Amino acid sequence: MAVDFTLTPEQLAERAAAREFAEKHLVGVEALIAGIPTPEERLLATRPVYREMVRAGYLKAMIPADLGGTFRSVLDLVVVGEEISHGDMSVSCSLFSSGLGFYPVLIGGSPEQRRRLLAPFLADDGTPMAALAFSEDGGSANFDAPDPSAGFTTTARRDGDEWVISGRKAFTTNGYGWEGEGPEFFSVACRVGDGPSDQTLSVIVVPGDAAGISYGSSLDTMGHRACLSPRVVFDGVRVPAENLVGRPGDGIDLLSRTFAWSGVTVGAEAVCVMQQAFDAAREFAVTERRRGAVPVIEHQNVAYMLADMKMRLEAARYLVWKAAHRLDETAGADMELSNTAKVYCSELAVQVVYDAMRLVGVESYANERPFTRMLQDALALPLYDGGNMGMRRRAIAQVLASDGYDSRAAAENRPAAVSGARG
Repeated sequence: MAVDFTLTPEQLAERAAAREFAEKHLVGVEALIAGIPTPEERLLATRPVYREMVRAGYLKAMIPADLGGTFRSVLDLVVVGEEISHGDMSVSCSLFSSGLGFYPVLIGGSPEQRRRLLAPFLADDGTPMAALAFSEDGGSANFDAPDPSAGFTTTARRDGDEWVISGRKAFTTNGYGWEGEGPEFFSVACRVGDGPSDQTLSVIVVPGDAAGISYGSSLDTMGHRACLSPRVVFDGVRVPAENLVGRPGDGIDLLSRTFAWSGVTVGAEAVCVMQQAFDAAREFAVTERRRGAVPVIEHQNVAYMLADMKMRLEAARYLVWKAAHRLDETAGADMELSNTAKVYCSELAVQVVYDAMRLVGVESYANERPFTRMLQDALALPLYDGGNMGMRRRAIAQVLASDGYDSRAAAENRPAAVSGARG
């Protein structure tokens, strides 16, 4: 058996470049948006920073080389992702949410759809966005419910050579565009017809400027202060029939695989937050005496708390790397570890930031130190992108309940021998 977590020279160089980029462009975002009253204005203020991310190649790094991008592996992506949220998570969230928006096209689109729809995201300049229109008010945990009366309420009906889409979506990151013009396109999760989800759940691509799209109230969130996730209304929106990704009923697989991909990117963001919290707490511990005779790290309780934080950070990082590697090895088919990484690392990030704040004390509660920003951003990680309680744990539980499940398979890079879920 060979287990080697050594990064290649290329990965080390890309990670260093990502950290340098973050230090130059992202660390200043918090000050840039401070005092801006509305989510829309805060988002617009970050547009030049997003453009710098596009110029640096981080957008087309999510698109494979055979389609014109520079993507090499999910593992490479998460190694960079550990650094690209340093100092700010809003802009990197907008970037990765574009990947979330076009990922169904990447994995399920026809060659013609891929060429046509992905072209804007291969540019070396500009600020193109994509959006996944998935969540709905009232919850989306049972999006794939087989009962036709449950699941998504957004529907598409066929009218000649067009789909007519109606419904309301919520938490649609990037759905507003930059100034209300919408993204390049939405990947809209909807039901086509009245049958069970494995026959009707689908993804249809909708141009952001299509007639019939309007916006409800923007969500002014605790963290991710400059990443806009509005409600979007589709009122009889017409698109060509050819905009269906795959076939009716393919939506379950397309969406599950999309969230498996995004799970490791959220895991990488969680690692980034944990790393920042640990570094800030350690710096405090080795420099502050708190009116004592020695730096506080000399006190056993402080040193032990730092040790616990570091152990959690290390465990989270290797789980994300392992999950990413597994997605690469199985072309995205084995999703157990990616869902596990999303749940475990996102919840661990909240704990690590809180521990860092406990170590520092009441000063951590003031904006003069970075912990309030970290905590506000970390709290979103278990809740969004397929909530841990509503979607992610259920996805893991479904695997565990499968016939022939092998609990050691994931650790050993073997198929889990799943032959079908139990009733």
